[in-house]
Amino acid sequence: MRKRTEPVALEHECCVVSGSSSSVLDADCHLKRNLCLAGKGSAEPRSAADAGMKRALGRRKGLWFRLRKILLCVLGLYIIIPFLIKLCPGIQAKLIFLNFVRVPYFIDLKKPQDQGLNHTCNYYLQPEEDVTIGVWHTVPAVWWKTAQGKDQIWYEDALASSFPIILYLHGNAGTRGGDHRVELYKVLSSLGYHVVTFDYRGWGDSVGTPSEQGMTYDALHVFDWIKARSGDNPVYIWGHSLGTGVATNLVRRLCERETPPDALILESPFTNIREEAKSHPFSVIYRYFPGFDWFFLDPITSSGIKFANDENMKHISCSLLILHAEDDPVVPFQLGRKLYSIAAPSRSFQDFKVQFIPFHSDLGYRHKYIYKSPELPRILREFLGKSEPEQQH
Repeated sequence: MRKRTEPVALEHECCVVSGSSSSVLDADCHLKRNLCLAGKGSAEPRSAADAGMKRALGRRKGLWFRLRKILLCVLGLYIIIPFLIKLCPGIQAKLIFLNFVRVPYFIDLKKPQDQGLNHTCNYYLQPEEDVTIGVWHTVPAVWWKTAQGKDQIWYEDALASSFPIILYLHGNAGTRGGDHRVELYKVLSSLGYHVVTFDYRGWGDSVGTPSEQGMTYDALHVFDWIKARSGDNPVYIWGHSLGTGVATNLVRRLCERETPPDALILESPFTNIREEAKSHPFSVIYRYFPGFDWFFLDPITSSGIKFANDENMKHISCSLLILHAEDDPVVPFQLGRKLYSIAAPSRSFQDFKVQFIPFHSDLGYRHKYIYKSPELPRILREFLGKSEPEQQH
């Protein structure tokens, strides 16, 4: 009996063992499944973070690529421009004249009264065939009521009055209707001067192609036109910035033909166009470029543009007044001072007054606001011997 029960007992034990082992296996599988699920859950955020980092890196690489592309384009343009200017000198001439820049743009140059010049007449003169220049003539302010409604003939006849005349030669860019120019006309008119100004050929509504020779000839034509109508009245030449180059060219020719003006006034002048171009703020980025003179300055000369104020000083015989602001950012103050140092000892000026008036940088007159100086009337009166307008009859 005992023998027959043992297999049964063993069988029961095996069943117990096998039952327990299957439950252990099931528990183990269940645990592994849970671990796998837990592993998958933690992997998903990790992969999302990795994707975010990849996107950020991609954006950075794209930004750097675009930035590098822009830098290469700028560098290429920086290198190409000198060669372009050398091959096309006309570009440099346009940058010197800037006659295509018309500011303010929407004014009607036929109507100076729109700019507050109610005692101004607009003319058109013809220096040469196919060249027409627009001229403004502002009479002294004491005549502004009388001038209302008057025609060109009345204005021309007025030049023979006892008031002196200033022929104003403006600088590059803009027109005879530029804001700072109009303000200067008003100041000079209030001091008892006729003011005659014009746009060179190619500027404003004047017809023709700009050139140094053409600008000088236009100025000569207007001067002769004034002298034919002014009698014995004093005529002064006032040049500003690039207009100082036209002014010295004009006065040199007048002195050579022995019909000099009564005085020459240079506001913000330079020595010559090469030195001015080299000193101009626009040239800063190329000033130390290899071959700067060959690339940028020689094309100016080859275009026939010199505006040699320093050389002209040796051939001018009349009183000279130079006005320059120390904070001038366009024509450096030292160029005006240098021009004075050339003119003052010159033999051609030995019988004439030569004066240099600096304006301190604290005043903020810069390149075109000397007209604001409350000292300007006194300076002109002392230099030109001009009496106050109320003393004129």
